[in-house]
Amino acid sequence: MNNISAEQTRGPGGPRPSPEAETTSLNAVLIAEDDPIFRRILESWFKRWDYRVTAVENGAEAWEVLQREDAPQLAVLDWMMPGMDGIEVCRRIRSRDQGVYRYVLLLTAKDDKQDVIAGLEAGADDYLTKPFDVDELRARVRAGKRILDLQAALIRAKDDLQFAAAHDALTGLWNRGAIIDLLKREVSRRQRSGEALGVIMTDIDYFKKINDTHGHLIGDAVLQEVTRRLAVGVRPYDVVGRYGGEEFLVVFPGCNAANLIVGAERLRHCIADRPIDTSVGQISVTLSLGLASVEQDEKETLDCEAFLRNADEALYAAKARGRNRVETAPASRAVGA
Repeated sequence: MNNISAEQTRGPGGPRPSPEAETTSLNAVLIAEDDPIFRRILESWFKRWDYRVTAVENGAEAWEVLQREDAPQLAVLDWMMPGMDGIEVCRRIRSRDQGVYRYVLLLTAKDDKQDVIAGLEAGADDYLTKPFDVDELRARVRAGKRILDLQAALIRAKDDLQFAAAHDALTGLWNRGAIIDLLKREVSRRQRSGEALGVIMTDIDYFKKINDTHGHLIGDAVLQEVTRRLAVGVRPYDVVGRYGGEEFLVVFPGCNAANLIVGAERLRHCIADRPIDTSVGQISVTLSLGLASVEQDEKETLDCEAFLRNADEALYAAKARGRNRVETAPASRAVGA
């Protein structure tokens, strides 16, 4: 990724979790044990095994920890605790859709078959009968960790597929389908809120000449650097997409015509004021930009296709009038009937 902000690269389910955050969650454990001596013993074991330990003395505190966004995915719960016992904590964990699976190891002094069945049916994944051997505990924890590692790999694969479906592989920007969908959402929101809305259609001037002269690898490098500069030049809540080839679409929520021109000129200068460094030397690049906007509380119905068409026509006007310039669609043509 080329320094594109989280807002601009957010996939359908939100930004992909960082590997660091994922590792922290997987290498964390919650211990709930009311016996202070045994709790400290468990803490020392898990710390020796390189786990980040959160230790509490009752079920109510355990449940409070498990409701946090960064809660450990591995929980070691004593069955018998004052107030809320381990069985009740298990039931609450399984009754709540938390997105990620929590692996629960239940510690119990009960060894009756019916008690074991009750614990497993309440949602425990495994159990150990006290007193137990430290090596057996470590082996059972490792078994749980394998399941959590598998879950993490499946989630990563799903996130990668979702990201790839909505983003351009070369630039990391929203792809054409995704940026149009985002524009449609903003148009619908604007119909309800009456806020201003602006779009910019822009493409790289004489990009074919860059490809023909220097080759497609250099052309790709230019596209990536233009992407990076566009991402830096917009506001955090604006969205940038690769519309096709060397063409980009930028959506500016809450932006009227006057501010849209300011934003477009800022983007134009981001590209034109400094040549792009490549392996074949510096290449001067410019943009032509076509703008369409609708003002706050404007009464006409905003038509998404007409909106895009107007920005596209303004882009062609910018090219016809010399390139490296900003042109605006007439206000009366920025809306549809």
